[in-house]
Amino acid sequence: MNPFQKNESKETLFSPVSTEEVPSRPLSLPKTPPPKICGSNYPLSIAFIVVNEFCERFSYYGMKAVLTLYFLYFLHWSEDTSTSIYHAFSSLCYFTPILGAAIADSWLGKFKVLSLVGLSLIALGTGGIKPCVAAFGGDQFEEKHAEERTRYFSVFYLSINAGSLISTFITPMLRGDVQCFGEDCYALAFGVPGLLMVIALVVFTMGSKIYRKPPPEGNIVTQVVKCIWFAISNRFNNRSGDIPKRQHWLDWAAEKYPKQLIMDVKALTRVLFLYIPLPMFWALLDQQGSRWTLQATRMNGNLGFFVLQPDQMQVLNPLLVLIFIPLFDLVIYRLVSKCGISFSSLRKMAVGMILASLAFAVAAAVEIKINKMTPPQPGPKEIFLQALNLADEEVKVTVLGDENNILLEESIRSFQKMPHYAQLHLKTRSQDFHFYLKYHNMSVYTKHSVEEKNWYSLIIREDGKNIYSMMVKDEENKTTSGMTALRFVNTLHKEINISLGTDVSLSVGEDYGVSAYTTVQSGEYPVVHCRTEDKDFSLNMGLLESGAAYLFVIINSTNQDPQAWKMEDIPANKLSIAWQLPQYALVTAGEVMFSVTGLEFSYSQAPSSMKSVLQAAWLLTVAVGNIIVLVVAQFSGLVQWAEFILFSCLLLVVCLVFSIMGYYYVPIQPQDLQEPADKQIPHIQGNIINLETKKTKL
Repeated sequence: MNPFQKNESKETLFSPVSTEEVPSRPLSLPKTPPPKICGSNYPLSIAFIVVNEFCERFSYYGMKAVLTLYFLYFLHWSEDTSTSIYHAFSSLCYFTPILGAAIADSWLGKFKVLSLVGLSLIALGTGGIKPCVAAFGGDQFEEKHAEERTRYFSVFYLSINAGSLISTFITPMLRGDVQCFGEDCYALAFGVPGLLMVIALVVFTMGSKIYRKPPPEGNIVTQVVKCIWFAISNRFNNRSGDIPKRQHWLDWAAEKYPKQLIMDVKALTRVLFLYIPLPMFWALLDQQGSRWTLQATRMNGNLGFFVLQPDQMQVLNPLLVLIFIPLFDLVIYRLVSKCGISFSSLRKMAVGMILASLAFAVAAAVEIKINKMTPPQPGPKEIFLQALNLADEEVKVTVLGDENNILLEESIRSFQKMPHYAQLHLKTRSQDFHFYLKYHNMSVYTKHSVEEKNWYSLIIREDGKNIYSMMVKDEENKTTSGMTALRFVNTLHKEINISLGTDVSLSVGEDYGVSAYTTVQSGEYPVVHCRTEDKDFSLNMGLLESGAAYLFVIINSTNQDPQAWKMEDIPANKLSIAWQLPQYALVTAGEVMFSVTGLEFSYSQAPSSMKSVLQAAWLLTVAVGNIIVLVVAQFSGLVQWAEFILFSCLLLVVCLVFSIMGYYYVPIQPQDLQEPADKQIPHIQGNIINLETKKTKL
């Protein structure tokens, strides 16, 4: 007998539990402490993991930055198809982590999924990477270094956003600024992220000898589902009042499953219950790439020293994350701690929800301000009409109703247009308007048909001594994605081909032919190449501002090449895009408090056998959040500012529910996740059944 052994009770009587074989749990952790970074408590292995994550995120976000344009301009898919495929891919990336987690925990282990599966494919591969890489980094820390592990998750999240920030800037530049075969270089834009993925694989593999690699612990997902189902069915079958109640509903699985598994499932379900409100936060956060970008298209991106495109505003998020993570970790959280305030993980997440809710309230205020500066849209039984005089003298335009009542009267000088669109009311959905044109001593009556909810331009021209008019229906939503819309009127007697860039060209018919609206990038256009059947020339279109719609009239000039007369149909965006900065700052601060904390919380509360499963469930809340956005966008029928308010209020309600749930949640300590050594359930191969110890003294 060991003289140093304590004289304590032993448990020697056993009762049969199940004949179902339970996988053993061998440990392959190093016996010696792993190498550290510069004498700190941080394992050297996490350096490889963080660099790998940076490269992988660079590849992922860099590819996504140009993916839609690749579909639209290279594959020539429609905008609807391009958008659908893009979002289907994004959704798949957040649903597949469940599959990746199951493979990692039950078959290959986290290390092999990262190297063999996750880095092989993109859409399915991200399902292997997302649930494993964060948890695998947490596995490198010993339990006594919990504080360092918490900071690791901040560094890990920082590497994600560093990769996103750099790739979002670089890959669009590689696509647009570099020409391949006379057009945008998608090969380079996709090739660089592909190269970074290869680097990620190499870096990750370099650290393989020093990783702590907890082995896979059987088909844990199947075990969890079977355990829960057996507990529910067993409780239902034994609902008689004569049968003693049990402390927890999962204890009804004790007849078939080992106690350690039941303890793990209890811990898992307690955390999953807290996950129920979380998708609403992601529903707000992920709208930076959709609703907020659409809002930016109706704002002025000219900052004076730099012109910011609407989709480039998303760069603020990873940039602010890089600033806020050290600010919160090193300053704000420490100040709060010194004030004696207990700032637990769940409280941080609740505050993050409140900040995201405030961000959407600010977005609603910005949207209301934009609406006040945006020209109104024609409603039912309304049209907007403008008149353009291309004659060489002034023309007086009078619009008469059905009863010859004057609806509009305006004198328009040569090569001028009405100062703004006039609003005209209709008696029916479609109606004929009579126009009285007075030119010199000549009067001309003409009739044009119009339909409600449309914009129209009446173009007046003269041919010798006669005067003519034609009604042109203006397109709705002329500008999209912060671009500039323009159209041409060709007064020449020959058709003109106009080249607006490497991939944008159009033809305008002769003798006052009118082109459809074409969208181009805003900026300076000093030389636009044009061609007729017998002549090449260029037009100076000057500065085309974001959000504006222009009309160019191509006219002959004496002893010179044809020139373009420029008019503004719709004014450029007036409200500066900088007004979006407060909402981005609020939602990013909320993301840092919610997401970074949530990653660490999920790891710390997960049983050792289910860490990747819980990480995948965390990512699944992101996918559900995107579904919430789709449902609200499709069926709410609200104007945009009201939709922002709706999301803000919904998140406040969810935050209240989450706070109540968190108040009653008791955090799990590391020792609670492992059964004591003298209570371990032995695993015996062969025909011998699994046994559970009974507390009976020797």
